[in-house]
Amino acid sequence: MDALLAALADPARWRLVTLLAERPRPVGVLARLAEARQPQTTKHLQTLERAGVVTSQRTGQRRVYALQPAPLRELAAALGRLADIADQAGGARETYDRYALSLGTERLAAENPGWADGRSFRFLRSLTGDPELVWRHLTEPSLLARWWAPDDLRVSELVFEARPGGRVVLEYRDTEDTDGSDLVAGRAEGVVEEARPGERLAYRSSPLLPDGGPAFTSHIDLRLQPTGTGTDLDVHFRISDSTVDSADFVAGIEIGFGQSLDKLAAILAADPRDTRHRTGTRSTK
Repeated sequence: MDALLAALADPARWRLVTLLAERPRPVGVLARLAEARQPQTTKHLQTLERAGVVTSQRTGQRRVYALQPAPLRELAAALGRLADIADQAGGARETYDRYALSLGTERLAAENPGWADGRSFRFLRSLTGDPELVWRHLTEPSLLARWWAPDDLRVSELVFEARPGGRVVLEYRDTEDTDGSDLVAGRAEGVVEEARPGERLAYRSSPLLPDGGPAFTSHIDLRLQPTGTGTDLDVHFRISDSTVDSADFVAGIEIGFGQSLDKLAAILAADPRDTRHRTGTRSTK
């Protein structure tokens, strides 16, 4: 496949392929139709033959080339499979496009400081596990690190001190950036305002701009309510102190925070008892 792609990448060779798709042709005719010199045309045809996309046979004094359809069909099928993967419903590309649409809207709206102040989001999740277990997943760094990032990111640094005045630090990188070779995808710092175990957790947090300044302040209020099957989690997310440069962050709140909560729900649903023996520890880069 690599040899085929390399062979077809050259415009001159692609022109020869299109000519041979019509019918087999000798070198001289191909050179004339392609408006190229015959020695160059011969070299291109030899490259295509080595890649398996054309075949040739000598007829008297001439060498006639013909197209091999099978490799092109295999390439077309491979490209089709890649397109299907990228285009699958609910896939990563769909999320990328949703973010791009939101990004364009928010950038147009971000004309002056305070442009997003008062904006709010609400997230509701019915979770497996009692409030005590859910609380641990909301406050213990070792458990938080398992879900507190969108699907394509991973937590690279996390501090969460579940007490009033406690520090909140969250940094994340691309999920495939295992050695820290890429840039940090995001970092936020904040403080816990209220922590009532099993009932309510409130904190504020500020995503940081590239220059280290806050993009905006998020006020996040999580309330837990026991149910017959587990716990209802009600999350209110409100924005204040928004800067003009915060549009890129605001555009990702609904998608990113929603994906994080979906991961939390999936972890608890898989086995609500699998983390009862764990203890909270600080996670760092």
